[in-house]
Amino acid sequence: MATRVENLLHSFEALPEPDKRQLATEIMRRCLRFEALPLSDDDLVRNAEDRFLDLDRREKEDGGPAAR
Repeated sequence: MATRVENLLHSFEALPEPDKRQLATEIMRRCLRFEALPLSDDDLVRNAEDRFLDLDRREKEDGGPAAR
């Protein structure tokens, strides 16, 4: 991932939740203009794995079921 993209993502994570929602909505609206290429199976698996690992991390931080 490009450094500029990583910096944007870190900035996004630092925003309060309402601002994150507003920004995400605006980015999705603008992305509708693109003709997206289909994701490969590897891309889908990598994205799913990233999401599940993030959810596990959050549950551990919050003391949820993954923390037990």
